[in-house]
Amino acid sequence: MKLLQRSLVARIIASLLAISAMALTSIVVTMVVANGSRGDAAAINVAGSLRMNTYQIVAALQRYEQQPDETQRERVEALGERFRERLASPRLTEALPEAEDHPLQQHYRMLQARWDEALAPQVTRTIDGGGLEVEALRQTLDELVDDIDQLVTHLERNSEAKIRLLSVLQILFLVLTAVVVAIALYDIRHNLVAPLHQLVVLAREAGRRNFRYRTRLKGSDELALLGRTLDTMAGELATSYAELEERVSLKQQELERSNQVMQVLHDGSRALYGGGNDLCASAAPMLRRIEQLLDIGPIRLSLHDPFDDREVPILATHSRSRPTYCRDYDCHACLLEPEPLELSETGEAECLLLPVSVGATLLGTLEVWYSRDRGLTDSTRRLLNALTDQLATAIYLQRRIEEQQQVTLMNERTIIARELHDSLAQSLSYLKMQVARLERMQAREMPREAQTAVFGELRTGLDSAYRQLRELLTTFRLKLEGPGLQSAMRQTTEEFAERLGFPVELCFDVPPHLLNPNEEIHVLQVVREALANTHKHARAHWAAVTVGFQQARLHVMVEDDGIGLPDDGSPPMHYGLVIMRDRADTLGGEFRVRNRQTGGTLVELTFSPKTARLIAQQPVRGPETTTIQHGHRD
Repeated sequence: MKLLQRSLVARIIASLLAISAMALTSIVVTMVVANGSRGDAAAINVAGSLRMNTYQIVAALQRYEQQPDETQRERVEALGERFRERLASPRLTEALPEAEDHPLQQHYRMLQARWDEALAPQVTRTIDGGGLEVEALRQTLDELVDDIDQLVTHLERNSEAKIRLLSVLQILFLVLTAVVVAIALYDIRHNLVAPLHQLVVLAREAGRRNFRYRTRLKGSDELALLGRTLDTMAGELATSYAELEERVSLKQQELERSNQVMQVLHDGSRALYGGGNDLCASAAPMLRRIEQLLDIGPIRLSLHDPFDDREVPILATHSRSRPTYCRDYDCHACLLEPEPLELSETGEAECLLLPVSVGATLLGTLEVWYSRDRGLTDSTRRLLNALTDQLATAIYLQRRIEEQQQVTLMNERTIIARELHDSLAQSLSYLKMQVARLERMQAREMPREAQTAVFGELRTGLDSAYRQLRELLTTFRLKLEGPGLQSAMRQTTEEFAERLGFPVELCFDVPPHLLNPNEEIHVLQVVREALANTHKHARAHWAAVTVGFQQARLHVMVEDDGIGLPDDGSPPMHYGLVIMRDRADTLGGEFRVRNRQTGGTLVELTFSPKTARLIAQQPVRGPETTTIQHGHRD
């Protein structure tokens, strides 16, 4: 019983088993009753035929009485034998109940006694010639027929009783089956259908993110247990969903804040990378904005001094005063906050120290103060790491720019010194020698005519030195319209075109950033010196400058259609060609001056730029390496 109370499945199975058992019992009872009534109809027929047989025997006796012959006698004997056979027929005896006190048994024995004691003796006496007593025979016949009628009546009643019993049993099993079905339907309706409907509603509401619905099922069966479990689950899901919504909201706010910080970092990168040396003015607004978004601060930036191995503070947000090593007192990036933040001394604030480094090179440190109660999330730490990387890149680029400016300045000074040494210094040295010569001649009181030649050489040397000085000043004062050698070449050809009185053709085919500043100055000076010689000595009407790059070598040619050189050599007392050869040797190239076949002079300079030499020194890659690289690029 406890199992039936606790299990809906057990109750349904019990109902099905009960219905099946009653149906099976009904079938078995029907089969038993039907089997017990199988011979009733035959017995009734046999009993009814006894009455007809009795009349036939009486009629045969009367005819035998009237006409006693052998045929009639055989007829009477045959009818008597038939009566006995039918009375003892199995179809009749098997239909009788086995109980000896049953009315059918009593009537059967009475009928058998009536035959044996009354009618059978009269038949035997008549056949034996004793005569027929009509009144006695009629009385016996009536009694026998009455006994047969009673037997047939009892047989019919017995058969009808069986049929009534079968009907009662069928009705009883039908009523029991209907009761069991009604109980099962009621149980299914209240303990299966209704709970299932509530469970479906609970599932539908849960699918709509409504976790407030409850089934509140009572009982101890499976669906009640499932309903209580789902109610508990719905409550837990409601709590979890609320927590997840809160976490999603916090994550969304954190992502929005991170996006704003990334936007600030992106916008601040322009100021960091394009602000020159003013790191404070470019970084301070970005750091202050990041403080507002991340609710942290103050932030302090210190640069690492590799010589003294110490940290030098250069920037602090929310500061009351300037940093100790502030370089620009016109900058107020650190002093924009009217109410500087106070750092707690009771341990409520903590400091996160982040290295500002590029690779293994430590450039500085970034101090980030924050509240211990709020702490720092992982996303905030990642954003601060991105900030330090950006600051490191900006500081590193700034230092590289300063170093490059220093290197460029030193290179320019070296180039100017070399140019002065190669041109003006040599001329001044020559003039100094001539002055010493003149002093010796005056000391010897040589004739004025001999000194006149020295004065001429001094004048010529001074003119040459002055011309070279003007050439150098013109070269160093060139205003380049664009970066690189091509702009300087264009200005040079335009300048000498005005001097010569006709256009100077320029053909320039060199990749950008091929030459370093030193090589560009040497090439430009060679071209200017060659065009100056064309202006002074060639008496030309056409000139052209060609600068090209082929097979990792730079080719520079200056041509004119003037008078040319008498012997393809340097003219006496002219140092221009010597200086150009020195420049070619400095560049590690070849310098040639010769006459053109069509007339005029050709000045040619060929050398390998430093970048081209570096490329040539790289190992040659085989076909497999090239194929892999092409495949990687694809």
